[in-house]
Order: sequence, then structure tokens, then C-alpha cells
Amino acid sequence: MSRFSDRVALVTGAASGIGLATAKRFATEGATVLLADRDVEKLGAALADLGGAPHDAIPLDVTDEPGWIALADRIGQRFGKLDILVNNAGFGKFATIAETSLDQWRAILAVNLDSVFLGTKHMLPLLAASGHGAIVNMSSIRGIVAGSGTGSYCAAKGGVRMFTKVTALECAEARNGVRANSIHPGHIATPLSAPAYADPDIAKKLLADVPLGRIGEADEIADAVLFLASDESRYMTGAELVVDGGTTAQ
Repeated sequence: MSRFSDRVALVTGAASGIGLATAKRFATEGATVLLADRDVEKLGAALADLGGAPHDAIPLDVTDEPGWIALADRIGQRFGKLDILVNNAGFGKFATIAETSLDQWRAILAVNLDSVFLGTKHMLPLLAASGHGAIVNMSSIRGIVAGSGTGSYCAAKGGVRMFTKVTALECAEARNGVRANSIHPGHIATPLSAPAYADPDIAKKLLADVPLGRIGEADEIADAVLFLASDESRYMTGAELVVDGGTTAQ
């Protein structure tokens, strides 16, 4: 298939998990994919998975504004536009509010939320140059429903949800052709979540909240990302797409 044969897609957190699955799906559909991650070793392996050129791997700390500015300049010089931005980079470290340090709070918000602001701000001119730019921001079911011990993560992902809506409204008002939507995964099997799901007690507790009775796969989130990035969702902006096996339907 070649839904994205003329398009350039930037995916953050692309070295593994949902980011890598998304990058692979974009490449299969014909896009030129720019993989961004701070793990240089895994990033190289991810690029090899995609077959190398014309795709590219770019080391990036998503919390570093100068890094985003330099990346925008690099993309502008090479392509003159950006068609798709997937703000996927993120992580969670769960603790009660009382047990959460200020440094831990700030680190989780920086990677999960500040990065979305920085990516949007500095890639927006390139997305507007595309004429059909699409932003897909990775939130979570924790951006919709709370859970004990998830204070900083909920704050970050809830922020992603609402920031996405503001982005959508401002782009619509500017008539710049850019759409912005958010994805809200439930329990998904990735390298980051594997240790937790490997514990039978934790897995049993998590599955008790999933009506479909199984953990989701990274490819299933990637499919949702591609839909929101494609012309098939051209009348969607400011929306939230929940992919959680029915967890938040309860």
C-alpha cells in the first residue's frame, strides 16, 4: 500500500515499542520516516529495521528546545515541509503523591508533556507548509480516567489531551491545513511495560479491568496513529481516539 508515498513523517520515541511499530507501518505505507529518540544504539537498529535510506534516524532529547529547533531546520532544508508529526515519546514512573519527589514530577511532565509543546511549536511551520499536516499526540487512558499512584502521569497525559484540542482549534482558526488529534492507549505490551506484565499478580489485576480480556499490541496503536495521520480522518481534529479494549467504557 502507498497511502503516504509522498509524505514525510516524524516519530519521536521511535527506537522501540509503539514508536517503532508506528515507524514501521508508515514505512510500509510508503512514507519517508524520520525516527527520533535519545537512545542512539536502539535508534540505529530501528533504522536498519526500516531498511535505511530514504528514512533517517535522528538522536533527540525531546525535552531539549535547541534540539527541536535544530531538527526543524534540518527537515526544512531537506524536505521544505513535514506532513506528519507523531509526538510519541513518554514514560511513566508510578508512586503516590506523597512519595513523588518534585524532580520526579518534573521529569515525567517534561518527557510526556513539554515535549509535545516543543514539537508542536517548532514543527508547526513545516506542517503548515505541507498543506495537509497532521499531528498525532500520544496520550493515555490516564489522560481520561485516574488511577491511584499515577498523579504525575495523569497530569501529563491529561495535559496532552487538552493541549491537543487547543492545537486543533488554533490551527483551524489559522486555516493552515493542520489537524491535531490524540491517541489514548490502554494496557499495551511494550519493552517498557513487559516487566510489569510478566508479574502474574500485576497482569491479573490489569486484565480484570479490560473487557476484551487481553493486553493490547503496539501494532494496534500504530494502526490507530496511521488512521489519524491519513486523509481517511480528514474531518477529524481535536478528537481523542481511545484504544483500550473497553477499559474506559466501564
